[in-house]
Amino acid sequence: MQPDEILMKTRVMFAGGLAIIGLLTGCETIPPGAERGPNGTMAYLVEIESSPPGARIEANGEVVGTAPLTLKIFGDPDGTFHDFGSYFYIIRALPSQTNHYVQTATFRTGHLLTPEDRIPKRILFEMTQPAPAGPPYYEPGYYGPPVYYGPPVYFGTRIYFGPGYGQCRRSRG
Repeated sequence: MQPDEILMKTRVMFAGGLAIIGLLTGCETIPPGAERGPNGTMAYLVEIESSPPGARIEANGEVVGTAPLTLKIFGDPDGTFHDFGSYFYIIRALPSQTNHYVQTATFRTGHLLTPEDRIPKRILFEMTQPAPAGPPYYEPGYYGPPVYYGPPVYFGTRIYFGPGYGQCRRSRG
């Protein structure tokens, strides 16, 4: 090969590599007129309401006011919650009257490659609804099958087709 051909091939490969790097590292900009936030985020306005009105609203443990209110949340330009170091963004509504319940809205932020949720335009807290029951508690050493697999134990052998299927044992009633 001629030295000129080698130099030309080197230049073409270098230019092609730069073009590929430029395409893969595309930039993400916020729309014109949007309010900029920290770390390349933009502001989203979320209407928060409660029924009945007057519930105290907390965002990530900080009291932001009483419902109804408009909360400014800084999120990614694609409309999802930004990861500021936490796995979740939590909005709670604390009741202002008796016989009402604490209501919670939890959103994933995408921390450490976990899924992320979209920022809603409106959140309505129904204060008269009891909170859903949490998952059943199991002792730390035992993570048995969920309660909705198979018939109750007193019907004989429990049928289970979930994770660890081959490790099932006969239950004794």
